[in-house]
Formats: sequence, structure tokens, C-alpha cells
Amino acid sequence: MNTLNKLEILAPVGDVERLEAALDYGADAVYLGGEMFGMRAGPENFSEEGLKKAVDRSHSRGVKVFLTCNTLPRNDEISMFEEFIENADYANVDAVIVSDLGLLSLVKKYAPDMEIHISTQAGIVNYATANELYNMGAKRVVLARELSLEEIAEIRAKTPNKLQLECFVHGAMCVSFSGRCLLSQYLVNRDANRGECAQPCRWGYHLMEEKRDGQFFPIFEDEKGTFILNAKDMCMIKHIDKLAKAGVYSLKIEGRAKSSYYVSVITNAYRMAVDYYLSHGTLEGCPKWIFEEVYKVSHRAYCTGFFFGHPNDPAGEYQYYGDNGYIREYDVVAVVDNCDGKRIYCTQRNKFSIGDELEILAPGKEPIRLVAEKIYDENGLEIETANHAAMKFSLDCDIKFTKNSIVRMKKL
Repeated sequence: MNTLNKLEILAPVGDVERLEAALDYGADAVYLGGEMFGMRAGPENFSEEGLKKAVDRSHSRGVKVFLTCNTLPRNDEISMFEEFIENADYANVDAVIVSDLGLLSLVKKYAPDMEIHISTQAGIVNYATANELYNMGAKRVVLARELSLEEIAEIRAKTPNKLQLECFVHGAMCVSFSGRCLLSQYLVNRDANRGECAQPCRWGYHLMEEKRDGQFFPIFEDEKGTFILNAKDMCMIKHIDKLAKAGVYSLKIEGRAKSSYYVSVITNAYRMAVDYYLSHGTLEGCPKWIFEEVYKVSHRAYCTGFFFGHPNDPAGEYQYYGDNGYIREYDVVAVVDNCDGKRIYCTQRNKFSIGDELEILAPGKEPIRLVAEKIYDENGLEIETANHAAMKFSLDCDIKFTKNSIVRMKKL
């Protein structure tokens, strides 16, 4: 069982900007990728030099760094792993995340003191596998997303206390078991198991009878087809207490390809919810605004995955058949640069005008609403609209916000 003294919030990082967001908004640890062996080829990721700087920056803030090495490498890549892992060791990363047993053995060979975490790609669904991986040197296992809380609790009860359990608790879910999908490679020759997924599970599909070439029939009566593989996003922020009681140590947020705004808001929401739970021993009475924050980022409809049992729901609670789009109700309009007690000075991200109602989110604080009664350009002259990309401007406000606080506006 988990005690009420620690829960780790593990945030996704795709580049330096997102790293700063995770550090500012309360992550205990971050996970990121290098230029090889990671499951996200889309984000910028980190060069050898960039990785060392990222680790140094994170450690200066008391935050751990876990490096993803969770692709399934082919023969011609194995010879490159020695240099890769030795550089990770030199950069002083706190752990590497692997799914391939060959890479696990090579980590032990080339960086024997490196902490090893086993990726969710390994599909760990029982205590026998978890125990064997622990015996092979794993410090942590990232459990398969297909497990219920009851199954997780049994794994916790039948594994050594020194083996940490990590679970994905928020973000996009793959339609295939433990993310091991072949659709993308088959359809567009982009291998999901090598970080190149094109997300064909989000596409619309029709039915075609083999003798009626070119005649397509929707599975439901919808001219756009049917999004039969389109899983909802996971959200467990209201169930942190249950995760802790089941023995989960690390709460992992999906999203290395998501924006810095997403990383900021979701990390902050889970930070606030976890802190409330750890200080009160319950989520009862947790301020409603904390839970509402997860709806203020771009997201699909939410569900709780497999945590409360197999999601065999004919009402469609776990699959989203309407379309493959995101729900996006807020835009980031600016980022705070500094404050002087009379004005807040910002850099513009999206257009807004006098009279618009804004929200300013600072780390660890409830969002503050502010009507833009006056807007000043960088020379102090009043303007009607902030409408130039990256322009400097200021607003009247006697509240001081930390640097990189987020100014956002609800979409009309």
C-alpha cells in the first residue's frame, strides 16, 4: 500500500520550453527523449549537449529526469546504443525507460549504476512479470494501461516494496494493447513502435463490399464515416486517492508532443490535487476549480480507461464516434514576462482586445480573472487590440504574477 507521504507527478517534456513549463508548474520528475531510441519522433527532443543542460536545469530545481529508450530497435541500431547510454550516464539522467530486454541488458553493461524503468510498451499485467523484471534490475515498472485498480493492488501486494509502480493517469490512449500498434506502419509505412505513429486510429472509416469497388458504406448513417478506433482521453484527477491506495507511486501524464500550455495546466492541476490529497488524506473538499483545469486545454472527451474494470460499454463511454477532433475552449493570448505591482508586462501569443475577459494562471494558484480595460504597447501608448505576433504589451493590474504565468481567454 502507498502511504500518504509521497506521490510522484511525472510530466512529459518534448523540448526546452516544455521542460520549463513542467519545472515551473510542479513536476516531481520529467520524462524526455534523446535523438534516438525514443517513442516520439515528432517533438524536437534533446541533443547530447541539450540533454546535459536539461538535466542540470532540472536538478537545480529538485526535479528528476527519465530518458526514454523504449523503441524496439533493429539489428543495425544496437551498435549505436553504447554511445547513447554512456552519454545519458554522463548527462547524469536519473533513470532510463526501456521496453526491450536486450537494451535492458546493455544498460546494465554500459551504465551499471543507471536506474532502469520498464516501459508500458512491455505490457506488464501481472506480478510474476513485475517480479522477474525486478530480479533483472528494474527499479520501476510502468504498468499496462489495461489494468484495473484491483489488479494493480494485487501486483503491489505481491512484489517487493522497493519496486516502484507507475501508471499513466492522464492523456491520449492508444487503441492497441500497451501501445503496440501495427496500423500506422501498414497504412503509411510509419512505425508506431519506433516513435513515428501517424495515429490512423483517429481517422474515419467506411465499409466496402468486395464486389462493389468504389462504393463505400458508413457503418453508421454518417457521411463522414465512423471513428470506430478513436479512444477517448484518460483523466484520473478525481481518483488520485484510489490510485494511491492501490499502490501506485508515480502518476504519469501523457503528452511529449503536446504544447507547453498543456504541460503547464495539466501538471499544475495534478500538483494541486495531489498536494490537497496528501495534506488532507482525502479528495473530499478539494476545490472544484482544480478539477475544472483539465477542461481548459485541448483534449478529447475524457474517460477513466480500464481502472474501474473492462470498458465494455455499449453506450460508448470509452470510444468517441462523433469525429476525431479535439475540444478546445480556451486560447493562450499571452505569457507574463514581469510585474511591477501596477502593470503586468507580457508577450502576446494570440489576439485579444479591450473589454475581453482574461484568466491568468500562475503556478500553484487559482486562476485570476481580469478584464482588459486598458492595453498598452511597449512604449506605454494605449491600443485597442493586441494583434501582432510576439508583441510586447502591458495591462493594468496590481497583482504580481510569476514570470511565465499564462494569460488565456475563453473562446467565443
